[in-house]
Amino acid sequence: MTRLSSILPGAVLALAAILGASAAHAAPLTETAAAVKQSVLGIGTYQKTRSPAIVFVGTGFVVGDGLSVITNAHVVPDTMDGARLEELGVVVGKGEQVAFRPATLVALDREHDLAHLRLSGAPLPALALGDGERVVEGQEMAFTGFPLGMNLGLYAATHRALLAAVTPVVRPSLNSRKLDARAITQLQRSSYQVFQLDATAYPGNSGSPLYDPASGAVLGVINAVFVKGLKETAISNPSGITYAIPVRHVQALLQRKQ
Repeated sequence: MTRLSSILPGAVLALAAILGASAAHAAPLTETAAAVKQSVLGIGTYQKTRSPAIVFVGTGFVVGDGLSVITNAHVVPDTMDGARLEELGVVVGKGEQVAFRPATLVALDREHDLAHLRLSGAPLPALALGDGERVVEGQEMAFTGFPLGMNLGLYAATHRALLAAVTPVVRPSLNSRKLDARAITQLQRSSYQVFQLDATAYPGNSGSPLYDPASGAVLGVINAVFVKGLKETAISNPSGITYAIPVRHVQALLQRKQ
């Protein structure tokens, strides 16, 4: 009969190896997310006489020299109440301890729903832009943003995502009558590729960085509203699918002359 003591050491070593492998697999995202959070901020407007003075409108992230902020174009208000000194800017901090920093809109790409804002003053920690051309379907990714806005305080949330497909932002419908004017306009421009993710994002996540869990390099920008409206025009009920704009469009936006 085999002695139990002769089996246990091997079993313990095997279990330790499995747990060690799992820990090693999980560790990169825990470390990466903590670093990424330093570069993720809220996008909002500030008006001193308003209550609340700060209104959250979406998520953004810092790139480049620490003074450039990327977000979705649809997050940026079309008009500001200049008479009441309303300002566009970013919301930094955590929980209820937040501060507002004014920002200037320097470039807008409505076709890809991206906006470039510039801060003044001290730079913030910036995220590196990755190589979006190297992504493959089935690849693990992550995104960090504010799905609930400031409703429960400003707390960045991180979610895992799987790249389910690289797909056109809009396609001709089998029944063209199901396409709305916005989808038809997009088809006339171009039908660029977007990332379809096996993950759930909410409107407050719009503008969140989609990144590599190991390196933190940005691979795309979460789009919880604009792309869904184009992709799912012919669907009566919106799906739980999340989409992201590939990072190459961010790189093109940053290269525009200011």
